[in-house]
Amino acid sequence: MNGVLLLMGIVILICIVAYRFTEKLPIPSLLIFILLGIIFGENGIFRIHFDNYRAAEIVCSIALVFIMYYGGFGTNVKAARSVAVKSVVLSTLGVVLTAAFTGVFAHYALHLGWLESALIGSVIASTDAASVFNILRTRNLNLKDNTASLLELESGSNDPMSYMLTVVVVSIMNGSNVSVPLMLFQQLFFGILFGLLIGKAAVWALNHRDFSIAQGNTIFVFSVAIIAYALPILMGGNGYLSVYLCGILMGNSQIPEKRDLVRFFDVLTGIAQMMIFFLLGLLVTPVNLPHVIVPALLIALFLTFVGRPLVVAGILAPFRSSLAQIGIVSWAGLRGVASIVFAIYAVLNYNNFTYNLFDLVFCIVLFSMALQGTLLPAMSKWMNMIDENADVRRTFNDYQEENDVSFIKIHMDERHPWAHQKLRNIITPPDFLIALIARQGEGFIVPGGDTEILPGDLLVIAGREFENRENLTLKEVTVSPKNRFCNKHLREVDLPANSLIVMVQRQKETIIPCGDTLILEDDTLVVAHY
Repeated sequence: MNGVLLLMGIVILICIVAYRFTEKLPIPSLLIFILLGIIFGENGIFRIHFDNYRAAEIVCSIALVFIMYYGGFGTNVKAARSVAVKSVVLSTLGVVLTAAFTGVFAHYALHLGWLESALIGSVIASTDAASVFNILRTRNLNLKDNTASLLELESGSNDPMSYMLTVVVVSIMNGSNVSVPLMLFQQLFFGILFGLLIGKAAVWALNHRDFSIAQGNTIFVFSVAIIAYALPILMGGNGYLSVYLCGILMGNSQIPEKRDLVRFFDVLTGIAQMMIFFLLGLLVTPVNLPHVIVPALLIALFLTFVGRPLVVAGILAPFRSSLAQIGIVSWAGLRGVASIVFAIYAVLNYNNFTYNLFDLVFCIVLFSMALQGTLLPAMSKWMNMIDENADVRRTFNDYQEENDVSFIKIHMDERHPWAHQKLRNIITPPDFLIALIARQGEGFIVPGGDTEILPGDLLVIAGREFENRENLTLKEVTVSPKNRFCNKHLREVDLPANSLIVMVQRQKETIIPCGDTLILEDDTLVVAHY
């Protein structure tokens, strides 16, 4: 036990130190961690013997839960709205067609049985979100036609379909007496149902309940991700679909302390990705790979140059996507950790394969990441898909968390001390800027030192965003008709311990409240927790 813990600590330390250097290399940084695992493995320098597929599946599946949750959490639905239909079709019908084409190729090219061929196609049918996200961010690939959002949404949402196909094929191969339509229905219905319900309930709880322990919201969301995966599985549903949908719903909702959640899951999923790729490198036995290199290379080449392009062209062409977008989406179909995890699941539940399925899929993933991942930036440039005016970070929900500038508005009236004052005579705090004035009859004014502020003006002011402290957090609550605050005086409101309503925003009026303040529908309350 102590030896395992020591190894884990050393591996995490090496991964963190190595990441600083690997992100500068032209190859995907995650590929380095696979190679690092091979170096530690039984045929490497350190000769650590590890062949426990069950333990590997447990560790990798748990890590994949958080990777998929955070993939959904970070997907900016507003940015992806224009390509949402394309992405969903690619992540559902596209996965099925990719699995079918690959299965047919494996059957005729490798002379495998239909079910074994179908299983290979199902396992490697999805693209890898972790790899795609990693390359888009580290290489700062600002792609035209909102293609980055298309790739993010597709790669983040297609693993559940691949997993579902894998489960169905394995069940059939085992001779289980299952109804395939019923199994598919259960996987989709309970996956979608629990994902949405748990996500909605979690958002409500975060906005209406105060957790008294430090970082309570972060701990709560951590548990929500686990429940969103595990609960639908008990009902025969797809846990990966559920946790991904839960992440999308929560990431695109207004919830308190989102900055802390982003930082936590950034670290958690970063370590999870490193550990998964290292563990898979440790699990593989390199001396056995020559037996599967040729079939793996044939399948990888078919996927890259035939299967994936045919599927993408067939789906995107009716949407009138450009040839360049079809080309780059085809090339960006990287295989990754999910495919290997699904292969481990198949190996544990069925063991009569012509080729070692884990080794076969492992080599396919290596080829895909080495070829497609390494050349994706160059292919984007060659296909003229780089948009110099775009910012790929804006396609992620956590982009706003990287920017500490916030904007507020103030309406002027005769009683305000700034009324009839020139801008240069107004004393404002440091890092505080009156950026814009909206004036009736004159439109928008970019103010200078001689600009006089008049009653009726709307001032747009830029300042440093409030950063939640350990002993003080602020959140906004919009009062709906059913809200327990609605139509009550402040003194009648029962607030949680250590909470205080410090401000009420009512249309154009900002109110510093007292006990007699009546809270009305559509008021925005600023609540402090300390």
